[in-house]
This record gives sequence, C-alpha cells and structure tokens, in this order.
Amino acid sequence: MTAPSVRVETGPDGVALVTLDRPERHNAIDLETAERLASVWRGFRCDADVRAVVLTGVGGRAFCTGIDRTVQVPQPSSPYSLDDPLLTIGPKANDLWKPVVAAVEGMACGGAFYLLGECEFLVASEEATFFDPHTSYGMVSAYESVFMAQRMPYGEAARLALMGTAERLGAHRAYETGLVSELTPPGGAVAAARHAAAVLAAQPTGAVQGTVRALWASREAVRAQALAHAPQLIALGNLPPERQAGLFTSRSRDFRVR
Repeated sequence: MTAPSVRVETGPDGVALVTLDRPERHNAIDLETAERLASVWRGFRCDADVRAVVLTGVGGRAFCTGIDRTVQVPQPSSPYSLDDPLLTIGPKANDLWKPVVAAVEGMACGGAFYLLGECEFLVASEEATFFDPHTSYGMVSAYESVFMAQRMPYGEAARLALMGTAERLGAHRAYETGLVSELTPPGGAVAAARHAAAVLAAQPTGAVQGTVRALWASREAVRAQALAHAPQLIALGNLPPERQAGLFTSRSRDFRVR
C-alpha cells in the first residue's frame, strides 16, 4: 500500500495538522493529492473536533511546488473552458470556513498559490522563498496572480508573476509586503503556526467561522470576476505544450533572492 500524499493529524486542542507528503516531488500536487486535499477539507466541515487547521509540507525543502509536471490533464477545445485540478484543492473552494494557517518552509511556487490564497494567514521560516515560474515556461500566470494580488501590493504581485524563475521573493521581503504575517527560525514555522491555530481553536467556533466568512466576502466579488477571465487568458497566452517542455528542459537555475 502506498503512503498517503496528504497526512492529517488532529490534536486535543482542536487543531488539525495537514501535511503534503510527497518530498521526492517537492510536495508537488498530482491528481490523487488534489482529490485527497478536497476530501480532507470537506471532511473537516462535519468534524466538531477540528476547529482550526495548520497546512504545511513535509521535508523542509518545499512547502509545495504546484502541480506535478508529470500530470496529464486533457483540455476541452473551447478557449472559454479550462479543466484545472488545482481549482478544488483549497479550503474555501470546498466550503470550509474554519480558519487555516499556512506554515511555509522552503519553496512555495506556482500552483502552491492556490493553497496560500485560501489560507487566513501565512507563517514562514526565514529560509522560505516564493516564486512563480509561469512566464519563464511560456505560460500565463492567471489564477496564481489573482490569488497573490489579493494578498500583496499590486507592484509586488506583478513583479512576482512577471519575473518568473529569475527571482525569488525571500521570507523577509514577503514579511515586509504583508504576504507573511510571522517569521520564524528555520524549522520553526509549524510550531508557530500551531500556536496561532490553538488560539483560534480556543475561541467560540461560531464567531471565528463567521469572521472568516466575512473576511473572505470582502474579497470574493472581485476575485470571482478576475478568475472568470483566466481560461481565455491562458488559452490565448500559453505556448503549445511541446514548446513549454522545451523551455523547462533548458531552464536556468540562476536566480536572485530578494
């Protein structure tokens, strides 16, 4: 039997720890992992023992590096439609209004932003880095850019999306921009996130969930309108898959941490 790609541990304090567990793939998300995440979030809705959640990735080298490049997702021929398995991996996409805190160690890039965009706040190790490789590989950063533009000043979100693999946003700069709410020493992100989540879990749960819903509502209308354009932008701007693969194969590993 293969090990689960997503591990769940629930403590007596009402905090569940959700861990992406594909260290050999830098916690990249394949179709099984996407389905597992959606199932976990839906399950938490009816689990009274879970009142807050910490989301992290195993191994320390990466929180998550987006979709696994070995995944094949057949696409409809219409430019107005897009099958994206990452659209259902977040807690809000699965109608979960219990607070979720992300604990980021190592790299968080590309499709990881679908998850980070649906967390209440981020705690990160001082060694964490954030980047979006899409443009370097001939792909439009559509969904990812919408999520990040709602968490960061526009100029920072634009730079993150447009610089591609040439630059990584370091944890200290991410903290300065407001993307990250707390920095920890290396290896300390999960403990700090669990401490914050325990405080959330100790509050009256109805009030906490109502506040989460209100905060999300303040961004929801703009987000929905922006995401509606994503399929067409991707269809118009993406290079053919074979050209994307060529760019990926010849990619440079030189980058600057800002």
